[in-house]
Amino acid sequence: MTSHSARRGLAGFAALFAVALLAAPIQAHAAEREFKKKECVDCHKKEVDKFAGLKVVHPQVKAKACDQCHLRHGIVGKLILKEPGNQLCYTCHKREAIGMNKPNVHKVLKNGSCAKCHDPHGSNAPHMLKAAGNDACYQCHDKAPFQRKTVHAVLAKDGCRACHAAHASDVPQLLVKEQGKLCAGCHSATTPGFKKAHASYPVETRNCTACHDPHSSDGKKLLKASVHPPVAESSCSDCHSAANSPKPFGVSDAGGALCANCHDAAKLDGGGATVHAPVKKGECLSCHDPHASPNKSMTKLAGEALCKSCHTRMAEKPAIVHKAMSGGCVACHKPHASAQKKLLKSDPAALCGTCHAKVAEAKPKVVHAPFAKKECASCHDPHGSGVNGMLRDRADKVCYRCHADLEAKFVKTYTHKPVLQGNCTACHQGHGSDNPKLLRAAGAKLCQTCHAELMKASPGMTAHPPFADGSCLDCHDPHGSNSKGMLSADTKTTCLNCHGDEDKKAKSAKTVHGAFAAGDCTGCHNPHQSKMRRLMVAPTPDVCYACHKGMKEKIAKQKAHPPVDDCFNCHQPHSSAQAKLTAQPLQELCGQCHDLKAAAFTKAHIGIQPADINCTSCHDPHSSADPKMFKSTMHAPFAARQCDSCHIVEPK
Repeated sequence: MTSHSARRGLAGFAALFAVALLAAPIQAHAAEREFKKKECVDCHKKEVDKFAGLKVVHPQVKAKACDQCHLRHGIVGKLILKEPGNQLCYTCHKREAIGMNKPNVHKVLKNGSCAKCHDPHGSNAPHMLKAAGNDACYQCHDKAPFQRKTVHAVLAKDGCRACHAAHASDVPQLLVKEQGKLCAGCHSATTPGFKKAHASYPVETRNCTACHDPHSSDGKKLLKASVHPPVAESSCSDCHSAANSPKPFGVSDAGGALCANCHDAAKLDGGGATVHAPVKKGECLSCHDPHASPNKSMTKLAGEALCKSCHTRMAEKPAIVHKAMSGGCVACHKPHASAQKKLLKSDPAALCGTCHAKVAEAKPKVVHAPFAKKECASCHDPHGSGVNGMLRDRADKVCYRCHADLEAKFVKTYTHKPVLQGNCTACHQGHGSDNPKLLRAAGAKLCQTCHAELMKASPGMTAHPPFADGSCLDCHDPHGSNSKGMLSADTKTTCLNCHGDEDKKAKSAKTVHGAFAAGDCTGCHNPHQSKMRRLMVAPTPDVCYACHKGMKEKIAKQKAHPPVDDCFNCHQPHSSAQAKLTAQPLQELCGQCHDLKAAAFTKAHIGIQPADINCTSCHDPHSSADPKMFKSTMHAPFAARQCDSCHIVEPK
């Protein structure tokens, strides 16, 4: 090995050794490196401080074991629980221990919302409740029924939990015991005072809440708001057998006959021919409680809730509710009997008139038949509806009940938008109007409610007479039509109703404009108003170019005949006794600009008489590439101006 090679090898070995030395500490450091676990409380310090100050703290929170309930979620700022709702709570609190297997479970618990009452982290109230004592219950239950003039002593002293279980119970209403046993725990049925108050009847075998409110009352002895007089006077024997009889709670008469002993049936029904079914059957207790009730007149349920217990259809709340319904069913109906159908308090029209006096007293010139007959309910639902105006159905469906022939008649290719939407009341008044056909406004004023922009008069505009007069129906059908624009007939027929003279001319004419023959009047004319003469949609020749596009392109490229600036210089717009719709015989028409007697004309036409000449045989009447307006294709002798090569002109 040469000295040079030896030196090179030594240098390489030294470099490798240096790299190895540098790599060793890096690898060692990498082997020791690891992520340090960060606890929830390291970030959620505010929450830690908040929970530390609470009297009752969830054990998992106290142990800082957040991940017992929560999933670790890094930087995602969102609550992520391990289980949804109550399922999370059940991982520690067994369902049976809470009472989920019992027949009566607190509604809020049944719906899976433990956190409705409990704070999941901690609270200053026992059991981690969000509020202390009765206030926890008042978060859902209205306070008013529990804070009347006379409050049940046990409620005032010990709160709701004295009688009710918080989670579940074997007894209805979450009571901790059966009602009789629960009440007997405080109220002994053997005391003289108890016996006197209840006329010695064995009421301990019955439900105390039949007469008493268990929470609070505005009356004495916690009696309910509406009390049957015999109950208030402890005169139970007025209805029941004697207290010491074998069946003390038996009644002296059955059903309505018992009530009739005190309540005069004639006064109740007022001699009305329409009697409420329960009254007719003597089933007073289907509506009334015989002892006491929190509702007026001792009804079993408050207001309309009582009626809806039988009349279930009325329980479906409509989008638009009759305001009278806020006063309950008795605002319009009698509860027992009436001289009117459907137990109404008075004649239907008079009844409606008590609130809708202005409508009832109105005297329009044209009156809708049902309104004249005072049959309000033929169109309106007296309870409420899903349609504006409390109509029984969509406006057109209501109208078609009487106007059945119109439903099919209005099915057209082009239908007026209000008709299409079933909105008859957009144009017609439902009760009456001072305008014909119950219209909301007369003539064009009605149309202007929607078409105001179209009907706006503009300075310098020429208006079609029917449009100017507001006679929209001279041309249009107000409901629908099979003709475009909702015209009463096709365009040509509609226009010729007034412009019949043009049709007469066309029938005897030699040529008829194609647009006129096809009835396309609006292709050239605006039917309402225009800044152009003759209601043209555009000035000539532009209006003509809409169809004659090739003519426009040709004129643009060639020398134009000056009269083409206005097609009406030479042509009639609808029909003509001449060919090509020309306004006059050809020689007369050309002679208006060209002197046919001039020497130059005679020379140019080799002395041929003008009357014998058809100008358009040689000349293009619109444009040409030739200075003399000759046609583009010419016979060679003619192009050389050598007419006499073929023609012999003999002087006359």
